[in-house]
Amino acid sequence: MNKIFKKIIYIISIICLLYSHVSSEEKIKIGLLVPLTGDDSSLGQSIIKATKMALKDIGTDNIEIYPKDTNSNPTQTLSSASEFKDMGINIVIGPVFHKNLIYLNELNNITFLSLTNKTINLPKNVISTGINATSQLNTIKKFIELNKIEKTIFLTPKLDYEVEIKKGIKQSKIKVFKYHVYDTEPTELTKQIEKITNYKVRKQNVFDEIKRIENSDLNESNKKRRIEKLKKRYTLGNLNFDSIIISDFDESLKSVITSLLYTDVLPKNKYIISFNQWFNKSLVEEKTLQPLYYPSINKKNLNEFNNSFYKEYNEQPNHLCLLSYDLIGLIYYLSIKNNISEIDNLFKVKNSFKGKIGIFDIENNKINHRLSFYQIDQNKIKEIF
Repeated sequence: MNKIFKKIIYIISIICLLYSHVSSEEKIKIGLLVPLTGDDSSLGQSIIKATKMALKDIGTDNIEIYPKDTNSNPTQTLSSASEFKDMGINIVIGPVFHKNLIYLNELNNITFLSLTNKTINLPKNVISTGINATSQLNTIKKFIELNKIEKTIFLTPKLDYEVEIKKGIKQSKIKVFKYHVYDTEPTELTKQIEKITNYKVRKQNVFDEIKRIENSDLNESNKKRRIEKLKKRYTLGNLNFDSIIISDFDESLKSVITSLLYTDVLPKNKYIISFNQWFNKSLVEEKTLQPLYYPSINKKNLNEFNNSFYKEYNEQPNHLCLLSYDLIGLIYYLSIKNNISEIDNLFKVKNSFKGKIGIFDIENNKINHRLSFYQIDQNKIKEIF
C-alpha cells in the first residue's frame, strides 16, 4: 500500500513540475497601437524600436509584441484594436494621442495604456500613462513646501488643457493664492500681466515718490541722490506673491516670462516655476529668463536612454519612446507578481514600479509619476531633488 501511495505522490509531483514549467513559459502578448502610416508614422516606428530595446534589456523570451497601425485616426484605431481582441490580447500599449481613444470603450476586455498625459474623459478601459498635471503639481508642491513659499499665483493659458490643470490643482491639494487664465495673444497677454502684477500702480509709485522727495525738506544733495536712485527703478512697491506657476511651454512660456520682466517681476526676486519642459535647450540659453524651475523625469536616465537608442538605431528618439520602454518593463514586472490573465485587477491594486522615467505609482486604474525637480540658472540645469 505504501509503495502505491508513494507512486501516486511521485506522479502528482511530476505533473505539478510539468505544469509549472509550461506556466512559466507562457508568452505574454502585448499589443502596440501606434501610428505606422500618415504624418506621425516616424513617431510610431521610434516607439516600436524603443519596445524592442526594452525586450533586449529585460532579457526574456516570454514577451511578444504585436504592433498595429492607428494612422492617428480614431476609426482606424478601433479597427486595429479589434484585431487584438481576435488574437486574445488583453493588454495594449497605446494609442499615443487622446483623440484616438473615443471608441475604445467598445473593447471592454482589453486594457489600453495610452501614452497621453490627459486624464479627463477617458474610457473605463484606458489608463493614461503620460506625465500628467497631477504628477507635476505634486512635485511642485513638494518644492514649495521645502522652500516655505507662502503665496503662489497660478497662470494658465486659455487653451484646451485648462480643465486638466484645474483637476491637477484639486488632486494635488497645492495651495494657490490666486488663479489667472491668460490670453496667448501678445498684446492681450501683456495687458493681463500688467493687471496681475499691479504694474501701473507700482510704476506710478516711482513718480509719486520722486515728487514727494522734491517737495520734502531734505537738503539738495540728499534729494538729488535719492531722486537719481529712484529714476533707475521701473517700479516701486511690494508684490503680493512669492512664486508664480506657469502651465505653459516653449515660445509661449517665454512670452509670459518676458511680460513679467517688462512689469519688473524678476526671476531672481520671485520663484518662477513652469511645467515639464523636457530639458528644452532654448530655455537654457535664455539667461534673462533664469532662474527657472520645473518638474521633469530623471535627466540622467533620459540621457543614457537617448545615447543607447542613438547607438542602436542611429537616430534621436522622441521623449515618448522612453515612456514606451518603461511600460514594457512595467507590464513584465506586474506579470511576475500577478497573473497576467487577471488584467482587470493589475492596475487596481496599489503598487509602485521604478522605471527610467522615475517611479510609477499605480492605484485604482490610475498611474501617477514621482518626478525630479530642476533649476535652470546661469545657462545650466541643476537637479534640486
